[in-house]
Amino acid sequence: MKAKAKNQLLKASKATKENVIGQVITFLCATIIVTLTLAIIFFVASRGIRAFVVDHISLGQFLTGSEWNPGTKNAQGQPIAGSLPMIIGSFGVTLLAALIATPFSLAIGIYMTEYASKRMRRLIQPMIELFTGVPSVVYGFTGLMVIVPITRKLFGGTGFGILPGALVLFVMILPTITSMVVDTLQRIPVSFRQAALALGATKWQSIYLIVLRASIPGILTAIIFGMARAFGEALAVQMVIGNSPLLPTNLVSPTATLTSQLTSQIGNTIMNSVENDALWALALVLLLMSLVFNLVAKWIGKRGELK
Repeated sequence: MKAKAKNQLLKASKATKENVIGQVITFLCATIIVTLTLAIIFFVASRGIRAFVVDHISLGQFLTGSEWNPGTKNAQGQPIAGSLPMIIGSFGVTLLAALIATPFSLAIGIYMTEYASKRMRRLIQPMIELFTGVPSVVYGFTGLMVIVPITRKLFGGTGFGILPGALVLFVMILPTITSMVVDTLQRIPVSFRQAALALGATKWQSIYLIVLRASIPGILTAIIFGMARAFGEALAVQMVIGNSPLLPTNLVSPTATLTSQLTSQIGNTIMNSVENDALWALALVLLLMSLVFNLVAKWIGKRGELK
């Protein structure tokens, strides 16, 4: 009996020791992640704010100005750095891509959760996830060789603009939105569907009136995350949007996004120069918008939790 009790104490002591070690390791990992995140935010914010404090770029002119030429100054002696064309370009391609992708994602999600057999779901799921692993340059090159010439033929002009950028992003964010929509629809309890059918509703009525309405917060979260993914995309959009910091007059006029302007110009500037600081200010706007997208998604998800 004493030997048995001693073994139990040793096992309990070992389990406690392993538990403490596990807690320490996970705490250190979480601390590293939080520290890295805060460090990135601090670094980008400090570099971006420098454009307004040191280089005296007007915040109002920066957000509403339509001309991007930080190397020259206006009549007030302030660098001309208007980011409005890039902001409009970023929101234009993001919103249009989400608008196109959402119906497709809903249709695929409804089919996979409500109509498809297990065999068909096992076939469709890997095909959707396969798009996630395709490099951005492949999407961009495909858009450059296929979408841009078609746009040029149909609408004239150069073929570059918000429309081809949105079409490329549509394909890129489709797997993200679709996967999250499928997960959301699968989390709806079966009892909801059974109750609707028991009351005489058809299958489609139960989907439309019960399942989709109960899934609205999750679907909105999926759309927001897809938009965040599109908003931060750089290379693929840069190859098809024209990358000209001009206010777009239509969906097929060349313009630029925050990310395309950053990736194409940051290597051509000198550290601590006005041009470099202005680009860091664009990076700060991009970071703030990404944080807003994530906060909105978290807020929607929290409000839509099933009790």
